[in-house]
Amino acid sequence: MSSAWTIDQMPDCTDRTVLITGANSGLGFEASKAFAGKGATVIMACRSTERGQQAATDIRDRIGNTGATLNVRECDLASLDSVDSFTTGVARDYDDLHVLCNNAGVMAIPRQETEDGFEKQLGVNHLGHFALTGQLLELLTETDGETRIVTHSSGAHDFGEMDFADLHREQSYGKWDAYGQSKLANLLFAYELQRRLEADGLTETISVACHPGYAATNLQYRGPKESGSKLRMGLMKAANTIVGQSAQNGALPLLYASTAPDVQGGDYYGPGGFMNMRGPPEKQTSNEASYDKDDAKRLWKRSEELTGVEYDRQ
Repeated sequence: MSSAWTIDQMPDCTDRTVLITGANSGLGFEASKAFAGKGATVIMACRSTERGQQAATDIRDRIGNTGATLNVRECDLASLDSVDSFTTGVARDYDDLHVLCNNAGVMAIPRQETEDGFEKQLGVNHLGHFALTGQLLELLTETDGETRIVTHSSGAHDFGEMDFADLHREQSYGKWDAYGQSKLANLLFAYELQRRLEADGLTETISVACHPGYAATNLQYRGPKESGSKLRMGLMKAANTIVGQSAQNGALPLLYASTAPDVQGGDYYGPGGFMNMRGPPEKQTSNEASYDKDDAKRLWKRSEELTGVEYDRQ
């Protein structure tokens, strides 16, 4: 792997279809722009189609004519009905899906619940993507050639703990504890999915994970804004300026995991610079808890029960 891998080293993506959740802002926007710049068909899954269409217009203005197609579709990961409608439409309208980027997320927000009664950070960051991936798995595995499922985690998984007795944090809620749990869940899911794909002999579809380091995006501002904390808003702005790298650079691990030829199932990629918070992407190792097979199986079963989505192949 190059020590200075950039978007310029991404392979041509003409004739490839890529789906990105949370595609209208931050890392999702930058990833959509990069894929479109390489000629891909990009399905932009956005909670707000209005913001998605504006993002698509901005991307077209920036990249010029590359032959890319940008298709904005509504998908609210906080609603299983919305996920179901979205995946049904994608499976109906597309014959191929080469890359699924499970990117969208919420971070450190006051306790809220999704439409289906899930704690929102777990619901959006993990359960929504669990349902979405399961409903698109057949399309991914039946696409010719290698296909990839790339799940965005975070360095915050390091302080995450799976509380199976209080998964939705109804008894005790801390916004960072809940966020850490959701990011640990992302990794448990990504690695367990890879094990199940291998067990089924589906070697052409791989599951990998990544994290952006500290990328300065609007994600950091949602929690302070929803809690009405001017102090936290100011601290986040300062941290983004001093510590954070750009969203464009923060998207590099996702892009590497999605396209680089040396990527293997079960890999984990993140920035290789200062404290793994910035710098070019490299292969890394997540924490010990993320490789706990028993917890992964337990989370998988609970996720199937909660979402009603079963991965029939295993």
